[in-house]
Amino acid sequence: MSDFDFDLFVIGGGSGGVRAARVAAGETGAKVGLAEEDRYGGTCVIRGCVPKKLMVFASGYPAMAAEAQAYGWDMTSGDFNWDHFHGKLAAELDRLEGIYRKLLAGSGVETFDARAKVVDAHTVELSTGERKTAKHILLAMGGRPTMPDIPGAELAISSNEIFHLPKLPKNILIVGGGYIASEFAGVMNGLGVKTTQFYRGAQILRGFDDEARGLIAEEMIQKGVDLHLGTNVLEMKKVDDGIWVKATNGSEHVFDHVMFATGRKPNTDDMGLEEVGVKLGRKGEVLVDEYSQTAVPSIYAIGDATDRVNLTPVAIREGMAFVETVFKGNPTPVDHELIPSAVFTQPEYGTIGLSEEAAREQEAIEVYATSFKPMQSSFAGRPDRVLMKLIVSQANRKVLGVHIVAPAAGEMIQMAGIAVKMGATKEDFDRVVAVHPVMAEELVTMRNPTRTG
Repeated sequence: MSDFDFDLFVIGGGSGGVRAARVAAGETGAKVGLAEEDRYGGTCVIRGCVPKKLMVFASGYPAMAAEAQAYGWDMTSGDFNWDHFHGKLAAELDRLEGIYRKLLAGSGVETFDARAKVVDAHTVELSTGERKTAKHILLAMGGRPTMPDIPGAELAISSNEIFHLPKLPKNILIVGGGYIASEFAGVMNGLGVKTTQFYRGAQILRGFDDEARGLIAEEMIQKGVDLHLGTNVLEMKKVDDGIWVKATNGSEHVFDHVMFATGRKPNTDDMGLEEVGVKLGRKGEVLVDEYSQTAVPSIYAIGDATDRVNLTPVAIREGMAFVETVFKGNPTPVDHELIPSAVFTQPEYGTIGLSEEAAREQEAIEVYATSFKPMQSSFAGRPDRVLMKLIVSQANRKVLGVHIVAPAAGEMIQMAGIAVKMGATKEDFDRVVAVHPVMAEELVTMRNPTRTG
């Protein structure tokens, strides 16, 4: 009989923690406990990917209605009913949380609706006052938005609160240039909110391919987002008709709401981690090895708490690798190479591998790129443009990166990602017969490089 209450205790009920807990319990027979202080499903399900994508869908219908008219349909979008949508959104999140709870219960995981912190290498303490011991502890607490240290910052909301606005504002300022800020700028603009975006840098979506991010910014502006680059907020204060904002360029504005999307940090505060020997990085991230093991052998960490690759499918993969390593006796390092991802800006962006800039720093490359008006929007007289781009190694002809800016780019990059992960060459792409007429056929029909270097 074990000397511990549990074989595994998981702190955090997000996608990574839940997957690790239920697989360890359901497939290996381990006795597993899990503590979650908020709602099951974590950032992705409750205040991230899922509600955001539903808002992206909602915000796209006015453009669809306008396009339908160009195709001969007598159709108008009318007014957006935030109360109706928000009610359905809340019900859907409740349903999904219920599924997570049922999956855990069905796998035999004992759950605790409480905050947990680490007491020692094998003990956690719950906010209820209980203490539980475990042979292994898995940290899966995720992360949270951070707010800037400026006068009036408390007046703003973060990406957590934007899903719970009591009513849709007439105007909003979104501060930040990453994918969260840029996605919500498109969402709010599409829902009919006058949307302003401030970003202190020279171009939004830092770290992504320059050509792609440039096109996205141009298209966002064209669709109505008032984007101000090289601009940040100096101070804010409450006034009768909203929130007064003074910008670094000297301008002053009043907005109904201000949302900051200027960074996130791991949820490692007041967890007792450093006291028991778990090492943390500069941002508070849990430092782990390739097997997600911390400096304390019995304690592991996955997901956004480690600040490696902060994507839900990655956290799930890390959780599965942890179970393989610890409970199935199959040491499995986490593979963080060549991860496809999508940014749900408007237009959408799908990417895998290296940007053109990063690839040039690494080796000699060829770039195959084309930008054009897709058939659907061109027929409707819309100016929308898409981008298809391949980054190719001159030495071995492997495709080092694929970048797609287009409607449904996320769907396309999932398929392209398989080829890139397998090590496909440009000639492998060329051998594939094009599907016509679709946007993605351009990925296999570009014959001549647009530039080399």
